[in-house]
Amino acid sequence: MGNSLQDRIRDIQHNINFSGTTFIEGQNSVLESLSYGYANRAEKLKNNEHTRFGIASGCKIFTSVAVCQLIGEGKISLDTKILEYLDFNLPHFDNGVTIHHLLTHTSGIPDYFDEVVMDDFEELWMKQPMYHLRRLHDFLPLFQDSQMMFKPGDHFHYNNAGYILLGLVIEQVSGLKFTDYVEKHIFQKAGMLDSGYFALDSLPGNTALGYIENPNGTWRTNIYSLPVQGGADGGAFVTSKDMNRFWKALLNQDLLNETMTNLLLTPHVQEEDEEYYGYGIWISKRKNTIHRFHVMGYDPGVSFHSAFYPTYDVTLTVCANISQGAFDIMHGIEVELFK
Repeated sequence: MGNSLQDRIRDIQHNINFSGTTFIEGQNSVLESLSYGYANRAEKLKNNEHTRFGIASGCKIFTSVAVCQLIGEGKISLDTKILEYLDFNLPHFDNGVTIHHLLTHTSGIPDYFDEVVMDDFEELWMKQPMYHLRRLHDFLPLFQDSQMMFKPGDHFHYNNAGYILLGLVIEQVSGLKFTDYVEKHIFQKAGMLDSGYFALDSLPGNTALGYIENPNGTWRTNIYSLPVQGGADGGAFVTSKDMNRFWKALLNQDLLNETMTNLLLTPHVQEEDEEYYGYGIWISKRKNTIHRFHVMGYDPGVSFHSAFYPTYDVTLTVCANISQGAFDIMHGIEVELFK
């Protein structure tokens, strides 16, 4: 299997010019670890298994774990109504929006970046400079005065602003800055010692720059395409190994008790045929059996997929510092491993 798996990944990498790292584990053994491309193209610094990558929305799972920790401690509940909890001005929000609604993208609140109707994330920064966005409350002017999209609980509609509000709840309840809370109560507990919410203008060593391909075939970094520092809806940096450590800690109930772990991994809302959403996590079913727990993230210069396959006891993480490619690698691996 090793050689055929390597060959498939290398074929895909060659076809799409993939730049990033792939790490696969099964039953406590490493099945494959491969890296391609450059973390820094100008300096020709290669990606490696210790390289940190941005994961965009892939880190919504960290926000949901943090919320579930606070629920497990009895400090908030899934039925907590956010307008009764947050003292920010949200004049048009429905009084019935709860923590559960935000976790499952069923709140109906306005989003600052609606991926259904907006194609280009960079358009957001025409009026709001991305270098001003360093804390969660900096995002509020982008959506707080807008109208509701639909009644809470009506249906699933992916929503980034909802996770900004969840992060603000975490800050209020814990007394900690959101990123500090996650690094202390999730990253450190899971042994994710190389991961963090790093600012784009002060990245630590061995961190991949995100690259966007220009129409003429040249490349530019994504430093002017994203908020300068990530938060509750996206923007953390991880290594592929650290992300696999997260899965292990979550599934071993090192981060949440059994009840809250099961609740987070429950398919709460159906997105399409056999695709569901739990709390911060996608859940794929095959023949009414859970095939894959899955997180993913896409930003300009970032593509990321990470999954756990319970039937096979396999964990897979693909981090890339280009806008596309992680899905192609993940799909090829799935075809090879789960024939």
